[in-house]
Amino acid sequence: MNAPTPNRVHYHKQARELELGYANGENFRLPVELLRVYSPSAEVRGHGGDSAVLQVGKKDVGLQNITQAGNYALKLHFDDGHDSGLFSWNYLYDLATHQEAYWNNYLQRLKEAGASREPASIQFKQL
Repeated sequence: MNAPTPNRVHYHKQARELELGYANGENFRLPVELLRVYSPSAEVRGHGGDSAVLQVGKKDVGLQNITQAGNYALKLHFDDGHDSGLFSWNYLYDLATHQEAYWNNYLQRLKEAGASREPASIQFKQL
């Protein structure tokens, strides 16, 4: 796939969405949580086969920074410390145009694992 290169990238901090705009008029807003759980990094995708690691507790994740990697990708710096993996223009466009399917797949995998999107809460013990 040879995806178009966005001519506009904007992070909506309050909504936690990355907006991609294209010269042909297409415009997409990707939730940062979706970007985080589908990061192209080895930490998330694994090292081949079925070694992908299900990301849990990422509902409130945001972005600290966005940097461009050459003319082909973005590096997203998430506020949970994750910043490995380059989001190529092709990969971002695929996520944008198929985000409903990716999202539903993620929710199904969470359900099957008995896991949650909610961050783990800290339990305090009264002394």
